[in-house]
Amino acid sequence: MSETAHRHKDRAPKSLSFAIIVCSTSRYHNLKAGKRVLDESGDLIVKALKKHGHKVTSRVTVPDDKSFIKRSVEEALKSKDVDSVITCGGTGVSPTDVTIETVEPLLEKRLEGFGEIFRWLGYGEIGSAAVMTRAIAGVVDGKAVFCIPGSPQAVGLCLEKLILPEAAHIILHAREK
Repeated sequence: MSETAHRHKDRAPKSLSFAIIVCSTSRYHNLKAGKRVLDESGDLIVKALKKHGHKVTSRVTVPDDKSFIKRSVEEALKSKDVDSVITCGGTGVSPTDVTIETVEPLLEKRLEGFGEIFRWLGYGEIGSAAVMTRAIAGVVDGKAVFCIPGSPQAVGLCLEKLILPEAAHIILHAREK
């Protein structure tokens, strides 16, 4: 890492507050029906963030529906208690996967390298199936937004290699005046 990047990371916030939005129609309907729902990826996100000294201010599950996803992301971004939003799921290539299409227009600036590096890392783990991996990141009003796939393997990789090392650095620059 460059000396400049080290200096910037030293100035970045040490603890951030995250909103987690899990996009899954089946989990949403099971929760609404009062059923117990296993959310391994959501649990993994919360555990990793807390382990690294961050806070989770909210965690919601929404269906793969543009209006639900948009409303949840916008509410999280309006909160003074949120520094960053992570959406998990709904990033595949099936017709019901609409997270990327819903969140992308909300971004003020897109971080192209996020998806590119994530796919490159994924290729090393899953091979050519990485071409179907869709992930984006960007900033909105001084806050970082990450849209990541819903598989636990993808979540772990994304958190460990990209989000945890860079979220505070991204926010530092997004909030510069």
